[in-house]
Amino acid sequence: MRLHNLQPRPGAKHSRKRLGQGRASGHGKTSGRGGKGQSARSGSSIRPGFEGGQMPLTRRLPKRGFNNARFATQHLPVNVSELNQFEEGTRVDEAILRQAGLANGRADGIKILGDGEITRKLTVCAHAFSATARAKIEKAGGTCELAGASATPQA
Repeated sequence: MRLHNLQPRPGAKHSRKRLGQGRASGHGKTSGRGGKGQSARSGSSIRPGFEGGQMPLTRRLPKRGFNNARFATQHLPVNVSELNQFEEGTRVDEAILRQAGLANGRADGIKILGDGEITRKLTVCAHAFSATARAKIEKAGGTCELAGASATPQA
């Protein structure tokens, strides 16, 4: 095999569909746009869910009940294996985790999860801990502190 022998796998390359090349081409006359109407015109684009001016299904259906998703507490997950990059005896809190790039984005707090192993003795301050994460941190000789005054222990 040499460079001049290289070619794409069979079926990977397709020739461009040439529209409007006469009736015998299979894409002549209306060029795959069907008959008349809005979608046959040039520059036509209809947004998803548009029903031609009829009241859309999402607006026709009744809206009932209450959805609590807007008020749910969202935590940024950080696994215990990612905490090994900090020096022994470090106090790891939200600011340090964000500076290290382990917790990005907007959320109500940080939750330490138990995936992986931790080998360093750290003082971890977070808004929530999984039960396995708490066990692994304490087994390694570290401590778990709950951040925030109104924080409640979460397993």
